[in-house]
Amino acid sequence: MEIVYKTLEEIDLIKESSLLVGKTLANVASFMKPGITTLELDAIANDFIRANGAIPTFYGYREYRFSSCISVNSEIVHGLPSKRVIKEGDIVSVDIGVTKNGWVGDSAYTFMVGEVDDEYENLLSITYDCLYAGIEMAIVGNRVGDISNAVQSLAQKHRYGVVRELVGHGVGKNLHEKPDVPNFGKKGSGPLIHAGLVIAIEPMINAGTKEVKQLRDGWTIVTADNKPSAHFEHTIAVMPEGPPQILSSFEEIEKAVDLNKELTRVVKDRQIKKVN
Repeated sequence: MEIVYKTLEEIDLIKESSLLVGKTLANVASFMKPGITTLELDAIANDFIRANGAIPTFYGYREYRFSSCISVNSEIVHGLPSKRVIKEGDIVSVDIGVTKNGWVGDSAYTFMVGEVDDEYENLLSITYDCLYAGIEMAIVGNRVGDISNAVQSLAQKHRYGVVRELVGHGVGKNLHEKPDVPNFGKKGSGPLIHAGLVIAIEPMINAGTKEVKQLRDGWTIVTADNKPSAHFEHTIAVMPEGPPQILSSFEEIEKAVDLNKELTRVVKDRQIKKVN
């Protein structure tokens, strides 16, 4: 399958889907707290997407039974929603795809639940920066390998493992299109980047080894050493001139995260006052 370049009108349609992913993740973030199950979070995502006139892209994809992938701690990606209860100190990656008007948006965000270990917080911070380092390289005249190398270089500078088996990808009418966008590679390698390229850039960075394994459920990918992993993803479009346009958004997600933290703090303060 060849790379399908998008018109400005098509990019606007993909942006509409991508922004809905951000709103869905923000809605999930507002419920992200100790005691909730990953299956409950998946239902929240599913209901929100459908209420906004769209379809959960993941549902039914290769017989997948859920609307989101929710991966906790050492789970890298493709975690199956279940009765697993989210706990204080967990990091939770939520990956969601939305199809609206026939076009796909794809984005992921890793959340911190309450107070987390410094190791986890640092990992999330660097993985987040890796995403934007890769995005900066998505300009006309560069190659896909320049994106890959930017992600890899920053992650390895901090001695983190860069997952090889799973990659970013083109986005359009389908969830996975050409080209593959690895998170590792050499500068100047891979397909030449042209205007109209729409891709999902998604660093998957491990606190320890880059090695992974798949669980018996046939979906969940985990770190081989059981150390934590983080995952952030944006759908972006290459413009004829200048920097790429980020079609998805973290803005509403991060507002929801901040509000959730503030509400949690207020509740804890009230509990302490009651005890005293």
